[in-house]
Amino acid sequence: MSITEIEKRDPHTNAVLLSHYERIIEISRQLNSTYDHGSLLRQIIAACLELTACEAASIILVDPNTGELRFEISSNMDPKQMEEIIVPMEDSIAGWVVKHGEPRVIQDVSNTAGHFGKVDDTMEFRTRSMVAVPLKTHKKVVGVLEAINKMGEAKFNEIDINTLTILAGQAAIAIENARLFRQSDFIAEMVHELRTPLLSLQVSTALLLREDLPTERHDEMVGTMQSETQRLMRLTTDFLDLARMESGRTKLEIEVFDLPKLLQESAVVVEPQAHDKHIKISTDNTPFRIEGDRGKIKQVLLNLLTNAIKYNRKNGEIFIHTSLHPENESMVRVAVEDTGYGISKENQKQMFQKFFRVKTTARETTGTGLGLVITKHIVEAHSGQIWLESEEGKGTTFFVTLPLA
Repeated sequence: MSITEIEKRDPHTNAVLLSHYERIIEISRQLNSTYDHGSLLRQIIAACLELTACEAASIILVDPNTGELRFEISSNMDPKQMEEIIVPMEDSIAGWVVKHGEPRVIQDVSNTAGHFGKVDDTMEFRTRSMVAVPLKTHKKVVGVLEAINKMGEAKFNEIDINTLTILAGQAAIAIENARLFRQSDFIAEMVHELRTPLLSLQVSTALLLREDLPTERHDEMVGTMQSETQRLMRLTTDFLDLARMESGRTKLEIEVFDLPKLLQESAVVVEPQAHDKHIKISTDNTPFRIEGDRGKIKQVLLNLLTNAIKYNRKNGEIFIHTSLHPENESMVRVAVEDTGYGISKENQKQMFQKFFRVKTTARETTGTGLGLVITKHIVEAHSGQIWLESEEGKGTTFFVTLPLA
């Protein structure tokens, strides 16, 4: 909208528009300096709620691999509910906006053909009115920003449409920049981490080609090559898992299952590692039933148990406790406690960063430095949380919250 167009409006409308534009400039600065995908989306949603005074807001993105429309974030839906919904490109308002690249305002969705009602059915929420604007870069439409139900008896107006259109334009560029940054950053990290085992394999191969290599060194080189090959396999598997999770391509297979049985299964898997260090594992049998992706949650438990063994003392112990979350009785809290060396306050701040490993124990243990990052993604995809408590010399406890059936 040009300055001339603004000048033609009444003074009140001008004042509101200008205050909104000033706020969008502030928000744009924040968006353009944020490369964390989740944080970026939360900022966009908060801005949408603030600027349009609506009940709910959501971002629906086009999956670059499948072309499907999926909820990426919503102010009134948790991740599990969003996973269950694929918005059809045909017969949906969001689909229309993506295909036409134009905003759409609907004051009464009950009289509008093309309203996708599955969201309301899933949420037990009533959509009355809506503004949907395209998230459009200079090349393409990457998704839709929606504002749902104007507060009170008011209706969405031209100010709301103009404000959201400008916000969506800034948001689309920020989302694409974050995607590109994440991809390039991830590739750089991956290449850096792969160089070490590849270099080790190269040196080992060169030594094996020498005719004067003693037999004992030959066997040593073969062992090195075997261990470095296994390390490469772990790295590539973890890279793929993390890439899928960060891109949102990993879908949860939700079912109801018994938590004690899964705890026992996980303990049995790591028992050989525990036996080598004479570590005893004790599990809780409280009969909680969980609603989630059983395979993914087993991956979480195995990761925490493996770490508890790696960083434990010989003849140590591991305890798995389960209880209702003290602040949310719809969640169960799982605690994996070890009697190991503990983690310093400084290192605790970095435990969920990619490739971070505690320097004092990194040489003694193997790992990719991605396990806890992947674990955090899985837990948060189940609307849960993960954190740790540790004291040097006494041990560490990791806590995870998971949804009760």
